[in-house]
Amino acid sequence: MSTAEVSGRGKLTGQIALISGGAQGIGQAIAECFQNHGAQVVLLDCDVSAAERTVRELNARNSAHPVRFLRADLEKPEEIRRAVEELQRDYGRLDILVNNAGIEVGKSLMDNTLADWDKTLNINLRGAFLLSQAALPLFPHSGGVILNISSIHATHAFPDSIPYACSKAGLVALTRNLALELGPRHIRVNAICPGYIDTRLWEEYLRQFPDSEAVAAQTAAIHPVGRRGLPADVAEAALFLVGPGSGFISGASLVVDGGLTIRTIG
Repeated sequence: MSTAEVSGRGKLTGQIALISGGAQGIGQAIAECFQNHGAQVVLLDCDVSAAERTVRELNARNSAHPVRFLRADLEKPEEIRRAVEELQRDYGRLDILVNNAGIEVGKSLMDNTLADWDKTLNINLRGAFLLSQAALPLFPHSGGVILNISSIHATHAFPDSIPYACSKAGLVALTRNLALELGPRHIRVNAICPGYIDTRLWEEYLRQFPDSEAVAAQTAAIHPVGRRGLPADVAEAALFLVGPGSGFISGASLVVDGGLTIRTIG
């Protein structure tokens, strides 16, 4: 962390940022990046213990811009509304919303249940819609930024990923439509489509294989850059898309996948 960032002269100085699913993984990395660039970061998560641990860790490393935590289950609209109301009472406005929260159920078509489908779509897509809707009145007249964390699953098919892929494709469509509708309010809306990123979801995926180390090595090798991504890779892309350098970018989806999806078979 640079001296400028610690002293509050970062790219996001004075801005209020709400990050769903901010307790771990990509959300945590985005929170730390935004905090280090001067933002007042608020984590929104349903995992209280993980969120409180993240808040302690981030604030121990950077006390100049303390991170806060609000609890909400994105499957429950009333909890979303209550969290946004608390945010409004405490801060009065919102400048950046990152819809990052998501789950993945790795099952085949016939093994997926209606509950699997509903839970995945409710958290990954409906939750982003409801949170954006609830938070919209908090954006100032000068505008702001909404950033949706989608996935390369939105445009590329992978085995046993139907509900997840549909939810992430929906996020890309939501991004484009919000960008069109909210443009007159000076609110930019973009998405990031990460590829393989070393997070808790990735670790859970690996555990289903007898030789997880071989699978990890294989997935690293198929990337043109020679490795899987890190949460910090996505966080740096997020910083660009919410920062002043991307002021003429809206309705776009930025692929952050180490070149994985440019490969041809063979």
